[in-house]
Amino acid sequence: MPAPTSPAASALSADRIVRTTVVLLFSAWLVDYVDRFVISLALPAIGVEFDLSRGQQGLVVSAFFLAYALCQIPGGMIADRFGGARVMLWALLAWSLFTALTGFAWSFAALLALRFAFGLAEGAFPSASIKVLVERTTLRQRMSANGIIMSSNSIAAVLTPALAPIMIVAFGWRSIFWSAAAVGLLVSLAVRRWLPAPSHPERTPEQRVPVRAVLRSGVLWRFAAIMFGYNVIAWGLSTWAPTYLSEERGLPLTTAGPLMAIPALGAALATMLGGRLSDRLAGNHRLVIVPAMTVAAIALLVLSRTSSFVGFAVCSTIAVFAATLAYMPIYAVPMRSLPPAYVGVGSSIIGFGGQLAGIVSPAAMGVLADHFSFQAAFGFLVVGAVIAAVMAVFTPQDTESFLAATAFSDDRSIETDQALEA
Repeated sequence: MPAPTSPAASALSADRIVRTTVVLLFSAWLVDYVDRFVISLALPAIGVEFDLSRGQQGLVVSAFFLAYALCQIPGGMIADRFGGARVMLWALLAWSLFTALTGFAWSFAALLALRFAFGLAEGAFPSASIKVLVERTTLRQRMSANGIIMSSNSIAAVLTPALAPIMIVAFGWRSIFWSAAAVGLLVSLAVRRWLPAPSHPERTPEQRVPVRAVLRSGVLWRFAAIMFGYNVIAWGLSTWAPTYLSEERGLPLTTAGPLMAIPALGAALATMLGGRLSDRLAGNHRLVIVPAMTVAAIALLVLSRTSSFVGFAVCSTIAVFAATLAYMPIYAVPMRSLPPAYVGVGSSIIGFGGQLAGIVSPAAMGVLADHFSFQAAFGFLVVGAVIAAVMAVFTPQDTESFLAATAFSDDRSIETDQALEA
């Protein structure tokens, strides 16, 4: 018979589970975002090779987001059905394959098809990774841990502009896709080898809520609208800022790319800070999102009218920092409140809203830049800040009000989980 485990040893083991999970999920999300960002830096070279307009270049980015958005909810349902860890691993392997194949694209049509397939492969990853995190953390540490993990998005936005232009100039744009795919394969091997088992396995709800009731939840779709507003800003800037600085302002890509690392560093700090604030406020996202998006809107308005490099760098850094501060609070109440059996599909609804912005924002900005100016394109991003701030006011601010407004109000499993973690 095994010896009983002491409370101190159990706490140490639980801490190790959290740390290992955070490191592995950070690595997987880092690869995820590197694979997305490289297309923005490769667009000028791709546009020249395939003779693409800015509108067509925007469609290359939007093709990914269309597929990614379509797979968000099915991906969440699959993660709830087959387990987050399994779905996350297969998604990582599949998107690494399509990243490598992007480097072999021979035409605009082939590029669209490959980026669409890449989006399908990545679509199941976000909800699966959130499910993996929820199963290995407690309520009190969840958003802080997620803030560290999701800061990988911004770290990718620092590393990619610093390294990708050098590779593009030296070896051509195709090389960066092959390199990113190789790193993805290595991370998938690490996840398979070292991801720990859940510290508190999922419980079956006493009263099963039909998935269709979850999908019809107006509350979750309002959170999705907040994510839509945030991602209008995030993907609009990350997609077009390198092209604007290179083509409109005459900066070499090797200079324009690293310049965008400045706001990305601010975003990394804002993501972690937003996670900590979410845990301390136990939700109450309005207290963070409304003032943050107000600052972002003002900075974007100034950015759309500035004519100096310094002004662009300062305004984009302020806008990105403020908008990203709102990122973790969007998920705070749902991740604290959703029953474990529905974390996948619930979080996928919110993610779906964000990916719709990824479809709309790059394409809309490309059209505006073609027919009007980049100033009009950057001014368009203010719409995202307004949507996020307004919808933050009309969403539940804590677990009690969230449950009262959803189909989970009679679900006992969430109450049990919260009691165990209190």
